[in-house]
Amino acid sequence: MKKRICSILAAVVTLVATLTAAHAAEMVFASWGGAYQNAIKEAWIKPFSEKTGIDVIEDTEPEIARIKGMVDTGKVEWDVVTAGGSGLMQGAAAGLFEKITPEMVDQTNVLPDARSDYGVPSEIFSTVIGYSKKAFPDGGPKTFADFWDVKKFPGKRSLPDKPSTVLEAALIADGVPTADVYKVLGTKEGMERALNKVRQIKPDVAVWWSSGAQPVQALGSGEVVMALGWNGRFQAGIDDGLDIAMSWDQAIAQVGYFMIVKGAPNKDAAIKFLNYIIDPEVQSRFSKYVAYGPVTPKSMPLIDAERSARLPSTSERIDHSLFMDIKWWADNSVSANEAYKGVLQE
Repeated sequence: MKKRICSILAAVVTLVATLTAAHAAEMVFASWGGAYQNAIKEAWIKPFSEKTGIDVIEDTEPEIARIKGMVDTGKVEWDVVTAGGSGLMQGAAAGLFEKITPEMVDQTNVLPDARSDYGVPSEIFSTVIGYSKKAFPDGGPKTFADFWDVKKFPGKRSLPDKPSTVLEAALIADGVPTADVYKVLGTKEGMERALNKVRQIKPDVAVWWSSGAQPVQALGSGEVVMALGWNGRFQAGIDDGLDIAMSWDQAIAQVGYFMIVKGAPNKDAAIKFLNYIIDPEVQSRFSKYVAYGPVTPKSMPLIDAERSARLPSTSERIDHSLFMDIKWWADNSVSANEAYKGVLQE
C-alpha cells in the first residue's frame, strides 16, 4: 500500500512539475498587427520559439489605457508590448513597465542614444508622406509643406489620430527649421501654431488613422490621395502591388521599443525574448520582412545593398530626418494629446 501511495505521489509531483514547466514555457506578446507584427513573427517570434521551446501567444492593440487597466487591477494578460518612443515614455511615467537593468538585458550592441531603462529598442522607422501615383502621375508631394498645400496637391488626406509626428510635421510645414522644432513646440505660442496648422488642413482630412494599416488601405482604395504614415507600412503596400509611392525628402524618425508590462506573468520568458531580439544577427533579419532598420550597428554589414536601400536608417535619409524627442513627449504627451483631441472635436 505504501509503495502504491508513494507511486501515486510521485506521479502527482511529476504531473505538477510538467504542468508548471509547460506554463512557464510561454509568453504573451502584443503589438499593432498588420505587416509590422507579421514581420516580428517571421523574423523573431518563430525562430525564438524554435530555439527556446517557449510558445509565444500573440495579441494586438496594446494601447496605454488597456495596459493601465491591467496593471491597476492586477490582471496582467500581456508580457511584452510594443510602442514608439512617446508610448514608451508615457507608460514608463505611469509606472506601467518593468525597469530593465543591464543584468536583465545586455544592450551593449544597441545604439547608445536609443537605449532606455524601461524598453529595449527594436527597430528604427520613419513617418513619411505616402501618396497615390494615380492621383499624381507627374510626381507627388515631397515635403510637409507640400502635404499642407491643398491647391498645388488637391485631394483628401489621412493623418494619425494622435499628435506625435503630426505636430512636428505641422511646424516644419509652417516654416520652422528642423533643428528648432522642439524649442518652438515647447512654448505655448509654438503649440498653438502647430495646432492652428492642423486646423488649417482638417477639412481636407478624410481618415484619422489609429492603426498603421489604415492609411495604406485608404490610399489603395482611393479614399485619400496622400497620408502621413510609417515607411514600412507604405513599403508593404508597394510590395503588394498598390500604385503608391513615398517621399523621403523629409521624415520624422523614431525608435520602436519592446517593453515588459509591470507584473507580467511570464517575466523570465519575456527577458529571454528581449535578449534574443537585440542580437545583431537576429536584428538583421527584420528588414527581410518590413522596411525598418536595425538598432544595432553591427547588423548593417549583414544586410545586403538592395535591402539597405529600402530602410530609413541610411545616412542620406537620416540627414533629412528629424528624430523624435521622446523626452519632450514624456513631459508633454498628456497636454499635447488633450489639445490635439480638442482640435479634432471642434
